[in-house]
Amino acid sequence: MRCLSGPRFLLLPVTLLFGACALHKPQPPAPVAPVVKAPPKAPRPSYWNGDGVEGTPKIVVTLGEQRAYFYKGQRLVGETRISSGKRGFETPPGSYRVQQKDEKHVSNLYGDFVDAEGNIVKKSVDLSKEQPPEGATFVGSPMPHFLRFWNGFGLHAGRVPNHRASHGCVRLPREMARQFYTHSVIGTPVIVQEEPLSETAPQQP
Repeated sequence: MRCLSGPRFLLLPVTLLFGACALHKPQPPAPVAPVVKAPPKAPRPSYWNGDGVEGTPKIVVTLGEQRAYFYKGQRLVGETRISSGKRGFETPPGSYRVQQKDEKHVSNLYGDFVDAEGNIVKKSVDLSKEQPPEGATFVGSPMPHFLRFWNGFGLHAGRVPNHRASHGCVRLPREMARQFYTHSVIGTPVIVQEEPLSETAPQQP
């Protein structure tokens, strides 16, 4: 019997080894599809359907969804987006009533420092933290259609950037602030809550 020896005997496992490697050649990774983020959901449009409607007025503010609702009796007649107090200046939840109506209200705490010629020296100041420099005076920020409901807190027209951005008041778009102001009276209930009740936020009819 002839024995396999020498270089020819060693050739067999080497051939098998390279053959196995060829079968398991690494493949390039499959391309990964880019993650496409859904666009942010647009807020529901504001509306007013309260002209000529009878009923006791009531305002409901829901902080979680940044919306305010106006009722006459049990009927929802208006809905609007809002901007309530930002972190550190949160609008306090609770049950209140309109204490004051001031169509041309001006803040006595937040505003600008202005020189004698009317030029703004410094914008967006807090009068409780700094005083006007020499030659300048404080001019409070306008807060049109102001409905005070507790201490320094109220609803009024202002910038509404679709998130909490105020110093505690509830800002409304100007036209909606005008409607809420016009149809409110002293004593109108103002309910401020974190989340809407099931019956609080029906869709626009």
